[in-house]
Amino acid sequence: MAFKLSSFTPITHLQIPIFHSQFLQPTPVFPSSSLPTNLLSSKLHSRQKSSVCINSLKQETLQNSTPTSTSSNKLVLVIGGTGGVGQLVVASLLDRDVKLRLLLRNPEKATTLFGEQEEDKLQVVKGDTRNSEDLDPSMFEGVTHVICSTGTTAFPSRRWDGDNTPERVDWEGVRNLVSALPRSLSRIILVSSVGVTKSNELPWSIMNLFGVLKYKKMGEDFVINSGLPYTIIRPGRLTDGPYTSYDLNTLLKATAGERRAVLIGQGDKLVGEVSRLVVAEACIQALNIDFTENQIYEINSVPGDGPGSDTEKWKELFKAAQLQKV
Repeated sequence: MAFKLSSFTPITHLQIPIFHSQFLQPTPVFPSSSLPTNLLSSKLHSRQKSSVCINSLKQETLQNSTPTSTSSNKLVLVIGGTGGVGQLVVASLLDRDVKLRLLLRNPEKATTLFGEQEEDKLQVVKGDTRNSEDLDPSMFEGVTHVICSTGTTAFPSRRWDGDNTPERVDWEGVRNLVSALPRSLSRIILVSSVGVTKSNELPWSIMNLFGVLKYKKMGEDFVINSGLPYTIIRPGRLTDGPYTSYDLNTLLKATAGERRAVLIGQGDKLVGEVSRLVVAEACIQALNIDFTENQIYEINSVPGDGPGSDTEKWKELFKAAQLQKV
């Protein structure tokens, strides 16, 4: 069963600006020997364009809601930080002054999306989870939490170019990442999918024709059996975005529309849609809620007001889902 909590702070009219590449200089790439942890960091001064992005999130997402608690010693590594959910996670955590490190195949995308940030706020390291040899231990030094939101399309598409298939991304990439993570990690948040336990049943068997649900479930199982503290978020069909175009001359505006109320369940019983904005917020909230450790949640969003970024309301949602399962 799922639990719905309504009459919360809405997350309407959230603006996610994307910048034309002519406005920003690419992130400099330094030789690994010049940085103690092989980090590829941006220069010291944030640009006005990136502040628009962060201020937009601050005004629209956090208005009239309780901010998520943060810790000065927290360092969150985001995998898939330029994807549809990942970029929302990164922008929101930057706004909350949480120190971030991004693992990206193409580090220049970080500057394009988020502008130039101070190194004590955002660090960027080049790597590809599909290749275990890319994952040097120095990339994970000091990391306390991980949010992994990598993924590809369920059916063959241009996104599969360059060996970017579900098997390589959702299984091998997750396996390689988890194998390289420090045992001291406080939590890994993995974004998966509803239906992973029902890949042989309709309609899930259609979605799984090329193995996406099978490989996501294999990734989940590897996380669960790793011994690391985890939370797995299984979203329904994603809506609102992705906002990943680099060729817009004006800022893109994202909105959750009327689908702001949140449904959370356990047991892989939910069927429906969910805003990427809601999924990103669920990942961030799970970082700070102790009882979500070693739990799996399905999540949808429906018409109505939602919890926004109010941690207490998210606690009610997560806790109610666990109670309903019992």
